[in-house]
Amino acid sequence: MLTKRHLLAATTAFLALGAAALAQDSRPAATTTAPAPAGTRFITVASTTSTVDSGLFNHLLPLFKAKTGIEVRVISQGTGQALDTGRRGDADVVFVHARGAEERFVAEGFGGPRRPVMYNDFVLIGPKSDPAGIKGSRDIAAALTAIQTKAAPFVSRGDRSGTHQAELALWQAARIDLAATRGTWYREIGQGMGAALNTAGGMNAYVLSDRATWLSFRNRADLDILVEGDRRLFNQYGIMLVNPQRHPHVKQADGQAFIDWIVGPEGQKAIADYKINGQQLFFANASDTGA
Repeated sequence: MLTKRHLLAATTAFLALGAAALAQDSRPAATTTAPAPAGTRFITVASTTSTVDSGLFNHLLPLFKAKTGIEVRVISQGTGQALDTGRRGDADVVFVHARGAEERFVAEGFGGPRRPVMYNDFVLIGPKSDPAGIKGSRDIAAALTAIQTKAAPFVSRGDRSGTHQAELALWQAARIDLAATRGTWYREIGQGMGAALNTAGGMNAYVLSDRATWLSFRNRADLDILVEGDRRLFNQYGIMLVNPQRHPHVKQADGQAFIDWIVGPEGQKAIADYKINGQQLFFANASDTGA
């Protein structure tokens, strides 16, 4: 597992590269929790798929409800879609992982302030047979270059998620022009992390994943972590209240209560306590104002 000391310096400028390359996506949101009964006190949080697929929210949200009485309804989406949900005022809080896109969301007046919450890292997953010969490398740009040179199958989420943005930035870091070089070896699926991992397993392909979703993923087929440890794989999460002045129906007090709890001592401890098979999935860092 990468540490913040090794990773943090490269985060902001690097992930911002991928955001600039993204196209607009109007696909509808996927709601992952059932509508609350009439009269229930609740907020809606638009969040990246990794917080749901990793099981983190199943761990956190009951603790928050027990503390405050507020139920959280989660819309699980790629980061780009979650931010669009916030722009439309269809959520009270946005909890995602693409700092450059988050900062634009705030600068455009759709919400804020942005608060850091936690971090982990991305890993490059691939078949154990490793046709590109990259296993054990700590240089993600060199690994992607080898994949492209050998036209080894690669699965991209292609969904404007934080992981997709990071992936595009990594290709740029490797100085690979996907528009000019992509072929049948590069497959965009327009779906979430679980679907991307399943597709990669079926194709014996490479795929970029956040570590938390990979650790919680059960259908691993012949896949394994092949590249990790590059500081460019740092993955920071942030949280923002949707602007109630732009969308008066936003539940400002309850949404802020959720933010205050998750960046406060109880929420940060709950994040640090969440583990799978003894492995910590996320590292709380709300106190790091530079994250």
